[in-house]
Amino acid sequence: MTDVERQLFLVPTPIGNLGDITLRALEVLKMVDCVACEDTRHSGKLLSHFLIHKPLERLDAHTMQARGKTVLEKYKRVAFVSDAGSPGLSDPGAELVQIALELGIRVEALPGATALIPALTLSGLPTGRFVFFGFLPRSGRERQNRLEEISTSQITTAIYESPNRLYSTLLELIALCGESRGCSVARELSKLHEEVFRGTLQEAAQHFSGEVRGEIVLILAPNQTSLEPSLDYQAKALEFAQMGLRVKEIRAKLQQLGLERNAAYELALKAVSELGQS
Repeated sequence: MTDVERQLFLVPTPIGNLGDITLRALEVLKMVDCVACEDTRHSGKLLSHFLIHKPLERLDAHTMQARGKTVLEKYKRVAFVSDAGSPGLSDPGAELVQIALELGIRVEALPGATALIPALTLSGLPTGRFVFFGFLPRSGRERQNRLEEISTSQITTAIYESPNRLYSTLLELIALCGESRGCSVARELSKLHEEVFRGTLQEAAQHFSGEVRGEIVLILAPNQTSLEPSLDYQAKALEFAQMGLRVKEIRAKLQQLGLERNAAYELALKAVSELGQS
C-alpha cells in the first residue's frame, strides 16, 4: 500500500542565474524535512542564499545505492536537488525515484530550470522531434556505438558534454558525420558569459579548439542523406502550399517534421512556385 504521508519532491534549481528558481520550488524547500543533494557544500550555498535552513543529506552517484533508502525512510518529506537543473536527467535523481517507488513513496516532480530545452530552442535546428543522450560514455566500444548511433540519427540529437572533452567529441563526430554537418553548442546558459555557437561541426571544432569553460549542451542536426530528395516531404510541401501558406510558413512546418532548414526552404519555394503563389 502506498504511504501517502511520505513524499519525495524533485526540485529544479537554477543552472546559473539564481533568479530562475520558481516560487513553488522555494515553497517546497522550506516545507520539507530534509534536502538531499549531490554536493552538500554546493546546495548549502544555494539554500543559504534564499535563507532556507534544512538538514542536508548527500546522495550522489557514489552513495545513492548505500544511502538512498535510508534517507527516504528517515524523513517523511524529502526534496532532492541536483547540482543544477531538473533532477532525474543525467544525474542520480532517476535512481532515487526508483528507490522511492519501490518503497511506495509518492514522487512529485516540479517543473523548472534545465539546460536541455533552452539549448534546443536556441539551436535553430528542427525541434519537432529530438533525442537526448545525456552524457556519452567516456571511452571504449560503448562510446563508439553511441557516436555511430548519433551520426545516423534522422532527428535532432542533444547531448551533454564537459568543457574539457568538447573538442575531442567534435573531432569524433566530424570523422563519423563529416565536416559540414550542422550543429549548435550552448555554453554557460543563463549566466553572464552565455554563448550559443551555430555552424558546422568543422567550424565548431575550430571555434572551441582552445580553453573552454562552463557546462556544454551540444545539438547535432539530423542526418539528411536519406531524406533528400524525399517525395513525402515534396508532397507535404505541396499540401501546405495548397492550403495557402507562404514560403516561410511552409519551411517552418517542414522543419518541424524533421527536415533541415535549407532543404525545407528549397522544397517550400518549389511548391509555392508550382502553384503560382508569392
